Amino acid sequence: MNSSQIDQRRSTILIAPQNLYFLREILESEGYGILAAPNGEVALETVSHTPPDLILLDVLMPNIDGFEVCRRLKADAATADIPVIFITARDEAQTIVEGFQVGGADYITKPFRMEEVLARFKTHLGINHLTKTLAQKNAELDQRATEFRLANQKLQAENKRVDDLLNVIIPIGVALSAEKDGDRLLERILLEAKSICNADGGTLYLHTEDNRLKFAIMHTDSLPIAMGGTTGKKISAPPIPLYDETTGEPNHNNVASHAALTGSSVNIPDAYAAEGFDFSGTKEFDERNNYRSTSFLTIPLKNHLDEVIGVLQLLNAQDGATGEVIPFAPELQRVIESLASLAATALDNQMLLQSQKDLLDSFIEVIADAIDAKSPYTAGHCARVPIITEMIVDSANEATTGRFKDFNFTEEDRYELRIASLLHDAGKVTTPVHVVDKATKLETIYDRISTVKTRFEVLKRDAEISYLKALTRKDADLVTLETNFQARLSQFDDDQVFIESVNFGGEFMDPEKSERIQQIAKYRWTNAEGVETNFLTEEEVYNLCIPRGTLTPEEREIINNHIVVTIKMLEKLPFPRHLRRVPEYAGAHHERMDGKGYPRGLTGDQMSIPARAMAIADVFEALTASDRPYKKQKPLSEVIRIMGFMTKEGHLDPDLFDLFVESGAYRKYAEEYLQPDQIDDIDN
Repeated sequence: MNSSQIDQRRSTILIAPQNLYFLREILESEGYGILAAPNGEVALETVSHTPPDLILLDVLMPNIDGFEVCRRLKADAATADIPVIFITARDEAQTIVEGFQVGGADYITKPFRMEEVLARFKTHLGINHLTKTLAQKNAELDQRATEFRLANQKLQAENKRVDDLLNVIIPIGVALSAEKDGDRLLERILLEAKSICNADGGTLYLHTEDNRLKFAIMHTDSLPIAMGGTTGKKISAPPIPLYDETTGEPNHNNVASHAALTGSSVNIPDAYAAEGFDFSGTKEFDERNNYRSTSFLTIPLKNHLDEVIGVLQLLNAQDGATGEVIPFAPELQRVIESLASLAATALDNQMLLQSQKDLLDSFIEVIADAIDAKSPYTAGHCARVPIITEMIVDSANEATTGRFKDFNFTEEDRYELRIASLLHDAGKVTTPVHVVDKATKLETIYDRISTVKTRFEVLKRDAEISYLKALTRKDADLVTLETNFQARLSQFDDDQVFIESVNFGGEFMDPEKSERIQQIAKYRWTNAEGVETNFLTEEEVYNLCIPRGTLTPEEREIINNHIVVTIKMLEKLPFPRHLRRVPEYAGAHHERMDGKGYPRGLTGDQMSIPARAMAIADVFEALTASDRPYKKQKPLSEVIRIMGFMTKEGHLDPDLFDLFVESGAYRKYAEEYLQPDQIDDIDN
């Protein structure tokens, strides 16, 4: 369809004045609609009621000429865009210029040719049509632009709100990642989510190993309810099963278990009108507490493996201005889902770290138990040394004056020291049992005192045989023989008692006893092979003459080597940064303040306070232990006295030992772990 067809079908032309009516028939035959006005006044009135698409005006009209009519039309916004063509008999420049000045679009001079008139009409009508179309399109575009602007403003407002909330969430996420206390972390997740949504209540569930959701923390401000987390109040509500215990079917009736099973969020505007979920328990709770649970937002917490580790559920979002309960807005849901993702990451990291810590603790305790179990005589040593060490370090940490007033020991430091204390004898796993458990001087795989006692029986048997043979001689002096025989038996019995007594280690052995051992060793006896030999071997004499304890220097070196092995073992382990001092602490408990300890010969100023504390703890536990067969259990006063001498001799840290005594930590330990008859008063 061309432009002329559009003009003919849709265009209306106003003709004024009446003497131009002769054009009507021609224009109508061309398909135009015609409006006629006898003069200018009627023309203006007609245009005001029925605006035409084109106006044909004669310049000369009674009362109001064509120029004035045009001038008034152009002054009115409603008619200003209608094109006006002037018809004039005066083909004068002034007339033409004036026509254009008042707003005319064109002019036709009389007499005129109809072909030219029609061509000009079509041209101006086409222009007018295009102008209207463009105006309409522009109006539509303006409308759409306005709508788009309003929508964009709304979107920007929503985005700003979300951005503002996200700007809140980012520092929350950082804070959640930095939180190390499990209870505080759970509480913060819930409270931050409640704050963002202005929710009245909320619950945080954790996914258990047996596929349940246990209540970890619960808050409802208006009731008020605050349980779990740091409150210390246990939540009595039973866990929510994820699967039916009888049929094994998934539990989609509960909205929290449904979110956990599907991994999808659930936004419920009104629980009482919700379908597909069982809110009977909620309604019973409402009735008991005069409450109305309305809007729910339930969001699963997923870890890095996309596994649901918990569920966050918010209750009753509130209008910030009126306090009225409202549904949870979709944009808030997205924000809380972002928060839930951050929270799940923080929670999963903490759970992972805790599981690793539990594994490490269990592994270390297994090693410590294995070390203690290796020797029934040192059972519990690895468990008791950490207790004493922590008591000493705690006393230093609490000091407000003196040498330790600036000493600061955190919970992480305590954990590191505890690990070191449990592992301080780890190297003993390589120490031979007969050395670790050497209760007597003659003990190896068994206590060879029984062999020595058998030899004494052989000596007495041989003495009796000699005595009986002597009695058969004719010149035998029976009295003398009997006296000598009984004297030898008595001597053997006395020697046996003596050997048995020196077989037990002590703090000191007189040289006279060593000399007597040498004399007894020279006794001759015949062994099972019929070979006559010394009563004691050189190795047995060497062991029986040990001046202190039950260990030979070589055996003591084997025992001492457990520290070297401990250090090597621990230095091979990839301890994390917060446990990097474990080898140092564990490997220094046999060092001395004067540098005469082992294995490295460190001096006091080369040892940390925790390492020096463990050295004191190791000695104190060894001296007070009541389960060592090779040493008699000592009363508390004697232990403190011995350790006092060790301090003066440069063995132990004097300031730390004084603090151990003056703080009363030694007695606190004694009252809990020592035998009642060991606890006595010490001299200050």
